[in-house]
Amino acid sequence: MPQKPRRRKRDGSKTLYIVAAVVIVLVAAVAIWYFYSYAAPSTSSGPSPIYAIVNTTKGSFEIELFPASAPKTVANFVSLAKAGFYNNLVWHRIVDTPQPFVIQTGDPLTKNGGGNRALWGTGGSNTSVPLEIDSSLHNDVGYLAMAHTSTSTSATSQFYINLANNTSLDGSYTVFGRVVSGMNVVSAIASTPVYTSGQYLDQPITPSQAEIISITILGNKP
Repeated sequence: MPQKPRRRKRDGSKTLYIVAAVVIVLVAAVAIWYFYSYAAPSTSSGPSPIYAIVNTTKGSFEIELFPASAPKTVANFVSLAKAGFYNNLVWHRIVDTPQPFVIQTGDPLTKNGGGNRALWGTGGSNTSVPLEIDSSLHNDVGYLAMAHTSTSTSATSQFYINLANNTSLDGSYTVFGRVVSGMNVVSAIASTPVYTSGQYLDQPITPSQAEIISITILGNKP
């Protein structure tokens, strides 16, 4: 009697293992790509991040600056901070309602809450910096970017901190740092009562409640 051919053992489990391994590799690859291209600041070769403490009338928060991505902007910011330029300047633009947007400072015309309020937001330092765009950095919550007029190369000293993911601003303003701790202080500044209409729109009603005391440059961290 002729023998019947033996049935091959099913190798379904082996195929399942292969498929699972491929899926794991793909997921890991996507995660790595996302981290390096979007979630994390640029880590391209170059200077290490610089850290600083921003002391305000609402408390202090720490920021990380990205000299590898925006070298001229960071150098200018550090120079101004060390010279005491930002001391006693007001967060002259606070936009938190009806939707969170930004808080902005860096205008020397606001020093000690004085001067002509009608001119707040028009002042700056004597040194301008070019637009420096890094596609891995975004105007997300807690990130710092330079303010400028209609000319992209007109940024000098004014900067803002995003209160929301304002990605529509990407590519138009230099993102050069982020808040790494003390975001609750930024939120407290954002909640400062402001004028909601008129000539002083978005300015704090009581400037001393939203003022930078000083910015201390800490340098690099190990």
